[in-house]
Amino acid sequence: MGLTLVKLNPMAEILTLLIALAFCITVHEAAHAWVAYKLGDPTAKMEGRVSLNPLRHLDLLGTLMIFIAHFGWGKPVPYNDRNLKHPRRDAALISMAGPFTNLLSAFAIAVLLKYAPSMPLILSDSLHAIYSLNIVLFLFNLIPIAPLDGSKFLALFIPRRLEDGYQRYLSQGPVLLIVLIVLDRLLADTTGISPLGIFLQFGYELITVGIFLAT
Repeated sequence: MGLTLVKLNPMAEILTLLIALAFCITVHEAAHAWVAYKLGDPTAKMEGRVSLNPLRHLDLLGTLMIFIAHFGWGKPVPYNDRNLKHPRRDAALISMAGPFTNLLSAFAIAVLLKYAPSMPLILSDSLHAIYSLNIVLFLFNLIPIAPLDGSKFLALFIPRRLEDGYQRYLSQGPVLLIVLIVLDRLLADTTGISPLGIFLQFGYELITVGIFLAT
């Protein structure tokens, strides 16, 4: 089964994107908060972030930037590593909970799309959009640049003697991420080649083949 979106009118396309954003960002951020709570830190729970209410997780500017710059974000989930029994390991688990929840959500939606009977066009297209965005969020968050989740996972493998240097690297993460995106756009505009786009497209196709073979 293919996952190409059916061409809708502009308003319907905006609606499907908003639905996809609300779903994917909500499950991503709620997973961070839930795992943090289960690992002993109540910070996010006390702020109401262990919730599937999109309003708890969507960031207005981050959502607008999706439409303006095709890059956005949700509200970051806070946690206090002093409440964690194994700070390094638990921080990595909290971080990876978000993208892996996106991957599991994509799998569930793929099953629904593959086996469900025919459905209304807007519902079908919304599910396709949610599937696609879940995969993109999973892949993009694996990039080991702060504040992306992959940076916390990589920290598990940094030798103790290099931790200070890695923390300095993490502190520069937001700047590095902006530079990465800008350089990728410039390269795409001047040469037609987008390394970031190639990574996302290759990963998307590989995961999609794996999911549909598994289902």
